[in-house]
Amino acid sequence: MKLGAFPAESAFLPALAKRWLETGGDSADGLILLPSRRAAQALAGAFLEQNQGKALLLPRIVALGAIDEAALALAGALDLPPAIPPMQRQAILARLILQMNGQGGAPQKLHAAWQLAADLAALLDEAAYAEVDLKATLPNVVAAELASHWQTTLKFLEIITHAWPEILAGMGATDPAARLVALLDAQTAAWGENPPPHRVWMVAAEGNPAIARLARRVAGLPEGLLLLPGYDFNLNESAWEALDDSHAQGGIARLLADIGARPAEVQPLPAPASPVPGGRSLVFSRALLPAACLEAWEKPIAFQLAGLSRLEAQEEAQNAAAIAMILRDTLEVPGRTAALITPDRGLATRVTAALKRFGITADDSAGEPLAQSPPAILLRLLARALVSGFAPLPLLALLKHPLAAAGLPPEMCREHARNLEIHALRGTRPGPGFDEIKFRLDKAALPALSVFLDRLEAMLRPAIPPVRSNPAQLLRHLLSVAEALCATPDEPGAARLWPGEAGTALSELLLQALEIFEDLPDVASTETADLLDALLSGAVVRKPRTKDGHPRVAIWGLQEAALQSVDVAVLGGLVEGVWPAPAEPGPWLSRPMRRAAGLPSPEQKIGMAAHGFFSLAACCPEVVLAAPARRERAPAVPSRWLTRLQAMLHGQGLAAHEAASWALQLDQPAQLERRARPYPRPPAKARPERLSISDFATLMADPYAIYTQKILRIAEFDPLDEESDPSLFGEIVHKGLEEFYKLPENFTAPDARARLVFALQTAMRDRRPRAALEHWWMARLARIADWVLESESARRAVHGAPVHLASEVKAKLAVPGGFTLTGRADRIEKFNDGTIGIIDYKTGGAPGNGQVEDGSAPQLPLEAVMAQAGCFGNEFTGEVAELAYWKISGRHEAGEVREVKPKKPRVLREVIEDAARALPETFAKFADEKTPYLASPHPKRVNKYDVYAGISRRAEWAGEDDANDGD
Repeated sequence: MKLGAFPAESAFLPALAKRWLETGGDSADGLILLPSRRAAQALAGAFLEQNQGKALLLPRIVALGAIDEAALALAGALDLPPAIPPMQRQAILARLILQMNGQGGAPQKLHAAWQLAADLAALLDEAAYAEVDLKATLPNVVAAELASHWQTTLKFLEIITHAWPEILAGMGATDPAARLVALLDAQTAAWGENPPPHRVWMVAAEGNPAIARLARRVAGLPEGLLLLPGYDFNLNESAWEALDDSHAQGGIARLLADIGARPAEVQPLPAPASPVPGGRSLVFSRALLPAACLEAWEKPIAFQLAGLSRLEAQEEAQNAAAIAMILRDTLEVPGRTAALITPDRGLATRVTAALKRFGITADDSAGEPLAQSPPAILLRLLARALVSGFAPLPLLALLKHPLAAAGLPPEMCREHARNLEIHALRGTRPGPGFDEIKFRLDKAALPALSVFLDRLEAMLRPAIPPVRSNPAQLLRHLLSVAEALCATPDEPGAARLWPGEAGTALSELLLQALEIFEDLPDVASTETADLLDALLSGAVVRKPRTKDGHPRVAIWGLQEAALQSVDVAVLGGLVEGVWPAPAEPGPWLSRPMRRAAGLPSPEQKIGMAAHGFFSLAACCPEVVLAAPARRERAPAVPSRWLTRLQAMLHGQGLAAHEAASWALQLDQPAQLERRARPYPRPPAKARPERLSISDFATLMADPYAIYTQKILRIAEFDPLDEESDPSLFGEIVHKGLEEFYKLPENFTAPDARARLVFALQTAMRDRRPRAALEHWWMARLARIADWVLESESARRAVHGAPVHLASEVKAKLAVPGGFTLTGRADRIEKFNDGTIGIIDYKTGGAPGNGQVEDGSAPQLPLEAVMAQAGCFGNEFTGEVAELAYWKISGRHEAGEVREVKPKKPRVLREVIEDAARALPETFAKFADEKTPYLASPHPKRVNKYDVYAGISRRAEWAGEDDANDGD
């Protein structure tokens, strides 16, 4: 039995290629078995490098994970039943789950069943690789004393233990994993009967029983050799005996045990000279020793730490920027290669984006999730828009997608989308469908947008499915509408939706799904978006390695990085829960149950991750161990291997890589210049001479807001897709009360409450809120009606019935200096004694007496000034004796009367006189060109919710001494 391994410090594939060329005559005569396709591709490059770039015939190189009959020319392989296509298997399992109709915890929706079917398929493959008969073992894994839900789980798993084998046998097919095991066993048997005369080398660091049988056969062939990558020659016999599944050498130990070999039989093989300092592997071998052998840490030893460093950034963004800068720095030396190796796809995405800043596109072996590719995003947005009834956010996201054109030039479609957003989709969410959007457009009187909306509705209507439909039919409707939506005057939609790697991969996936979905039961149309997301889950798009990617910078996952090496390796994501990932037993069985069933332990995955960590850290000349201090806004726990390494070094520690400081300086300006508070002084002719009462109040508190609104003409947009709109509710209450008080007899009528409720509800329905909002508001309006009638009765008991009463009365006041103040009284009335009362309705917060008295809330005093000047008409001219706010929200406290009562000895008349004096003074002050429109100049009146803070760049000057306001 021939077993061999290269020193852990050697680059494995170059060493393999050199050894192959040195030990044989014809380099093309033979076979090399490798664990993955990526390693097989990299080995071809290693052969070319070892042959000084000269052409040569390569041996057959086969990836064990993608083995087929043609690659090995298996005799009798055609007798094996074909493997069932994975998507077809998932569809059948999903149908079996749905047939349980919720029993045993089975979901009743197809998208959930589809995802659960993927988990069942994974369990089938795991059992096939482990050669476990689930039908025989599962009934015995649940002890009687265990919780009843485990019995329920076993009942559910009868799908794969009873129903599935019968279906598979009826189809004359087999599971993909079971067929791969059969192929490996067929090859093992073929080589046992007829050993090949040429060299056969196999590379394996762990494996299932079929891999182990093939490895044993290869090691026993006359020209065979089993190579163990990442083998640790530093471990003694006692350490090998103490290894568990989570150790870096645990997979190799199991493989050696399965083939009946001992570690002492593994022969060291010569390898090319390595730039890695000798003894590097000893550092990590000692750090990862099993617990029973940790006494070795007490023996003093000089570790070779050259080329090792630790990167500890504070946050994920800083961590990604630092890693990108390390990769970029590597390119300063011609010929050097660098790679980020990490199982964390989030980190890989961040580093990819950070590298773009330097004009570098890394070769990302994991590819791009298909669901995140442009054509898939368009389909997902279209499905979300349909399911939501064309709610504002999904509809706008769809229309602003780069592929969306709606039969128009794309730039015109996006322009219409922006206008549609401004004029119809901001504010409260409209009801489902296009009718409510059209209602808003009709009010805005925008015929061009109405035409665009009609075009859009006609285009999207075919995608609106019935309540229930076959999933294949749902998908066909979705695809036909997507193609129509992508069309432009110059190019059909299909030509824009399906080109490129992403379009090709997506179209192939959907073609399979259309055929397979035909046999699935009908589903609710509301499942369309979730079903599409479930279908796309896990699918990836991989670009050719020569396309776009930088030849010397790569991003690898753990599987892709196996057997490879680079000059600078950044091992990223070394935190618990990422590298290594949690040792979860899976959704179906507990650890004891898996052990009883004969399935592999979850710790084996940790051992594989540890082996990758050991191998990469030992063979790359420069290694950066990266782990951020915080991840996902929470403190991160460093990987157990980092913790062990630091503990073993007894404070000697690793050098801190300076890239963390590079990242901090990357966006730090050389000199921080504090921006001055804005002092806009527009010319007199640009300054407003006409203001409403609310504008005047804003001018006193925040002049810059008036400058922005009235002079720069910048208006604030309503929020997008609001659940509720307080301002619209206020409009409804004001309109309803106005209609009710138009007829004096309404209050004294026997059905006064019904009349008031009717007036409020009519005002609400005229504005057509969506159904959910209407029901919510209806209850509030009913409570408001009860409170208003009760308060009105109490009010009339004191003052009597008003002589005159009016609502929503407009007025304007000529102010000395050529200025005009406009206003509107929510309610104004004249009492029997000739005095005037003014009431303002507030459906939100109402100012307190102190704010009214000090002038920061001047609305009611200014309305009083206008009333005393006769601006509301002769019938409402006189001394104002009452100012009050009616805070009417309709919530748990339906309403509250807040009468303006100045602190003694002042009286209401003095507050009104103060407002009258301030009016011309303020107008005159801001008519002067020397007066700046300052942003919140009064500390006590700072608007915490200033919508113009970004325009005034408040964050850059906030905290500046107000004494510097200047002249």
